[in-house]
Amino acid sequence: MMKRIFAVLIIFNLTACAELQQVVDSLPEGTSSVLGNADIAAGLRQALDLGIDKQVTKLTSEDGFFKNDLVKIVLPAELQKVDDGLRKIGLGNLADEGLKVLNRAAEDAVKEATPIFVNAVKDITFDDAKTILLGESNAATNYLTSKTQTQLYDKFKPVISASFSKVGADKIWDNLITKYNNIPFTNNVSTDLTDYVTNEALKGVYTMIAVEEKEIRSKASSRSTDLLKKVFALQD
Repeated sequence: MMKRIFAVLIIFNLTACAELQQVVDSLPEGTSSVLGNADIAAGLRQALDLGIDKQVTKLTSEDGFFKNDLVKIVLPAELQKVDDGLRKIGLGNLADEGLKVLNRAAEDAVKEATPIFVNAVKDITFDDAKTILLGESNAATNYLTSKTQTQLYDKFKPVISASFSKVGADKIWDNLITKYNNIPFTNNVSTDLTDYVTNEALKGVYTMIAVEEKEIRSKASSRSTDLLKKVFALQD
């Protein structure tokens, strides 16, 4: 009787070991070791760095904002009537130029401010890296936004202001608003375009980082380092 029980236990153990080995073999390479919160946080930072390197840099080229429907800066509501009013009196080309220079200022500013974003990612601390990893497709980007937006706005706004002068946006919009305000029977308008473009440029940056995060989450082929492969295999 004991021999029979012993034989059954041996068979059971062999079967269990075989099944366990199958599970291990099915895991992505390099994920068999336990990844701690620090490893996961490092992987998330790396994903955000890639978003800056691959996607945000696209915004710095000419038309990086202007011809990208995801981030193109359009006129704020209070200036839509300026655009409409100028077009009605045959100044459509001037209105087009006004829209373009807003996007040019953002493109120029992002070029100058990219190191700010790189440093922000380095300094970020993920309180619950595993929760972020297993969250929505843009969870890490949302976390970055919540932790850095106010600080980055303060650093980014003077860069935008300088870019306005550099690309001539300030003069163009002073001219546009003056021309509009001189149109009979219109109400005078004024707006803080520096504040508006700063916020829109920041939104554009976070949008493009989210594009790369989603790519890394959804496509194993986009995980270009061993760390990314190990970390994001956990959420597959």
